[in-house]
Amino acid sequence: MENTSGVGVLDKATLILGALEAGPANLAGLVAATGLARPTAHRLAVALEYHRLVTRDLQGRFILGPRLTELSAAAGEDRLLAAAGPALTRLHDITGESAQLYRRQGDMRICVAAAERLSGLRDAVPVGTTLSMKAGAAAQILLAWEEAERLHRGLQGARFTATALSGVRRRGWAQSIGEREPGVTSVAAPVRGPSNRVVAAVSVSGPIERLTRHPGARLAQAVVEAANRLTEALHHP
Repeated sequence: MENTSGVGVLDKATLILGALEAGPANLAGLVAATGLARPTAHRLAVALEYHRLVTRDLQGRFILGPRLTELSAAAGEDRLLAAAGPALTRLHDITGESAQLYRRQGDMRICVAAAERLSGLRDAVPVGTTLSMKAGAAAQILLAWEEAERLHRGLQGARFTATALSGVRRRGWAQSIGEREPGVTSVAAPVRGPSNRVVAAVSVSGPIERLTRHPGARLAQAVVEAANRLTEALHHP
């Protein structure tokens, strides 16, 4: 084996995970891809399965397991939060408005980082606040690029429509006027992980009296740029 660490069992387990990166494989496929002896490949694959790093598909083939996704999400969240502080502070400084970062959590969204106006009242969203996925620019962003079935489910009872989300996908940003709370407007844009999946939404919010009923005209460029900076942080940690 090339590039060995000196810890044989880990090197061999990594070979198996590397082989499965290319797609599902039965035991014979693992042996062919890794060069490991059949008993060794089987023993390690089953051990990795025990720890949920490997699982099986409906045909009984080995595939990468859910634990890898969980670890990846945790690592991505750490990188995202590390980059969020400076990005949101800059966005707040540019716009003069409250800036937030939201992640989806089941049927809700949670504010995981924020840079608030000192005088913000109705538009302030403290870190840890859980809000509905049925209203608001960030909710639109977190739903707009979902697969069809989940998108259809998310639209049930929502204060925005499928047509609105189509516009969000086309523009690359969303706006809401009094959707989440009367008198408050917001603009949001997507943060994408390494797989290009939307993992978070950057949002700026403020009163309609100050931002008008067309907040995107003033804020969209700055919000999109902030979201793109966070996307870059996740792609190139």
